[in-house]
Amino acid sequence: LVKELEDKFGVSAAPVAVAGAAAGGEAAAEQTEFTVVLAAAGAKKIAVIKEVRAITGLGLKEAKELVEGAPKPVKEGLEKTEAEELKKKLEAAGATVELK
Repeated sequence: LVKELEDKFGVSAAPVAVAGAAAGGEAAAEQTEFTVVLAAAGAKKIAVIKEVRAITGLGLKEAKELVEGAPKPVKEGLEKTEAEELKKKLEAAGATVELK
């Protein structure tokens, strides 16, 4: 059946799979969206909570739960420059931060 469809429409199923794998490899090599992950609050927990509130717009209770529940993502789907800027702000407040 596959052979008949390939002959009838002049297409081949194999090159599509190869093209899909090549596109997936390019996407993995060039990451465009980053997630800022709070790994640990550090010694200055209150300063980190304040910075998380400023970044996310969360209330005090939600920001405190996020900081105490580390490691947790603070923001997702950011561009590299914005993610690095948030990382610097959180590290200045005393947190340990990762970009993923």
